[in-house]
Amino acid sequence: MTAATTLARVEEQSAVPAQRRGRRRWPFHAVMAPLTIIWIAPMVFVLVLAFRSFDDIAQNGTAAWPKSLTLSGFRTALTTGEMGRSLWISVQVTVPAVLLSLLLASWAAYALSRHAIPGRRLILLLMLAGNLLPPQILLIPVSRVMDSLGIYDTLFALVVIHVGFGLGFYTFVLHGFMRSIPAELTEAARIDGAGPISIYARIIMPLCRPSLAALGALATTWIFNDLIWSITVLRTEAKLPVTAALLNLQGGYTSNWSVVAAASVVAAIPTAIVFFAFQRHFVSGLLMGSNK
Repeated sequence: MTAATTLARVEEQSAVPAQRRGRRRWPFHAVMAPLTIIWIAPMVFVLVLAFRSFDDIAQNGTAAWPKSLTLSGFRTALTTGEMGRSLWISVQVTVPAVLLSLLLASWAAYALSRHAIPGRRLILLLMLAGNLLPPQILLIPVSRVMDSLGIYDTLFALVVIHVGFGLGFYTFVLHGFMRSIPAELTEAARIDGAGPISIYARIIMPLCRPSLAALGALATTWIFNDLIWSITVLRTEAKLPVTAALLNLQGGYTSNWSVVAAASVVAAIPTAIVFFAFQRHFVSGLLMGSNK
């Protein structure tokens, strides 16, 4: 009987803080609930629009409640031939650009964080400062540079642009992460006879996997969804990636909005898969080392 009474008192005491926490959280939920709805509403609108028929949209408008649902928009988007080709082109650009960006950024971050390079802070700030420039003012200079190098209207030029403009941010993030790795690890490896390359490959890179996964997800999203650079350096329609190819689905006078919405949903699937695959590394990988 005494044990039961004690247990009841403990439960009553633990219920009080829980009630207080619930009272403190309701303002947060009251603010975040409408913001979440506003954030999700456009995605739901595009998803519903993708399943509506052309006749339904033509008669009732894009904002009306759907009268009929069909997969014809997806069939049309996938059977035109351009969608599959443009998706493959986006993969051809994204994969080498992400891998090369992370490889070069890891080299630069390793050198700047583990070796006494004169002016390394200035180098890091200059690399990061390139990301502060708006891309709109660089469109003409970049296109002229690519033309002078003889790589204009090639996928290689698009890869070079993505690597060049992303390298500063990736190096900055990896530099902060590598600085948080205890120096005793590298010193012990150096005493055992390991060289810089061995330390980089066997110690630094395995410890940087969370940060590399987070940056890989970010880079994949940015590069795969890029539009401005693809229409700047590419002119041949057969070389356009998926974001630029979506523009060709819109007619000059009338547009089959169900096909456009379906193609947009299909184009968003690869980046969504990558993001959800690495989501557990996303926040932790970017925040680790931020206190250094």
